[in-house]
Amino acid sequence: MMKKSIIFILPDLEAGGAERIVTTLANNLPRERYIPSILLLRKEGAYLDLLQPDVEIIDIATERIRHSLKPILLEIKRRKPDIVFTGFGEVNAYLALFTKLFPYTKFVARETNVVSKHVTRREIRFFYKFYNAYDRIIAQSNDMQQDLIKNFGVKKKKIIKINNPVDVSFIEEKLKESVRPAAFSVQYKNVVAIGNLSARKGFDNLLKVFTRLKDQNILLHILGDGKDKEILIRMKEMLGLDHVIFHGKKSNPYQYLKYADLFILSSRYEGFPNVLLEAGTCGVYSVANDCPGGIDEIIKDQVNGEIAPIENYDAFADSILRALNNNKNNNKELIKETINSRFSKEIILQQYDHLLWNL
Repeated sequence: MMKKSIIFILPDLEAGGAERIVTTLANNLPRERYIPSILLLRKEGAYLDLLQPDVEIIDIATERIRHSLKPILLEIKRRKPDIVFTGFGEVNAYLALFTKLFPYTKFVARETNVVSKHVTRREIRFFYKFYNAYDRIIAQSNDMQQDLIKNFGVKKKKIIKINNPVDVSFIEEKLKESVRPAAFSVQYKNVVAIGNLSARKGFDNLLKVFTRLKDQNILLHILGDGKDKEILIRMKEMLGLDHVIFHGKKSNPYQYLKYADLFILSSRYEGFPNVLLEAGTCGVYSVANDCPGGIDEIIKDQVNGEIAPIENYDAFADSILRALNNNKNNNKELIKETINSRFSKEIILQQYDHLLWNL
């Protein structure tokens, strides 16, 4: 059997959703069928340490995405891979115009977000006119698929929906070594939110929701870092939210999810939120904002979570209170099963293997 060589393209391997997916694929694609390598604009990131030794890293040492196109094309020309798999929206867009230069290579783009919500720069949106040049485009959710068809003219036959996987065994190992965080008071309900501290993740709305919960014995623990950190901390202080704690970025967020009474997703939009899958794998009930990005594909109402519009601050606060006070939401094994039976690494990898092998 002839093996297929495949190059994955990413800016780096920092801890993020796209990086996690590519790391999982590169590590787990069957070696009797594939020879994987990862082309990085910058050889850096926490996931470098998680890669299997046989995954080659191609470092083109380019700081800015707009300057990366020429070295990427030169590497494709030199290596002549069977498949190029690009997993980052901006790189996807730029590369679309040049796929026809390599008639013997199949090109796959994996979108990371609902594009019309995420991509605002006109020059990048321009390149989406050429998106049909890809052999296949992976959408993570129904929302993403419909957005590409409706707003960017992508042909339906080009798109395949593959949800994100969750690495259950990896998380379970992390949970074994996790102890109760010191900041988790036994006298309070402990609620966790995780994400990059940027406008997209909607933590400003979440802080406004928690102004309605000041008189409740609830602590909100926010994990993550980002450009809006100082703004959000000042907002917390202005609103007098003493029961909100910013923990920064954590190498083992599962420690917090393991002992959480509730997880909250406050995002304005998503692609297909890994953190919601991971919360479910930790057995945590979730309350999620009603936003585009596959939330309704993950949440089974009143089983592993519920969906509510966060900008209705009073109603969202009421949803949090109901979820915390409903003992039925403590069935951790049922919550885990609703996630693992649909989104486990093994199930999703089969879908990727089928797609890549049959290109």
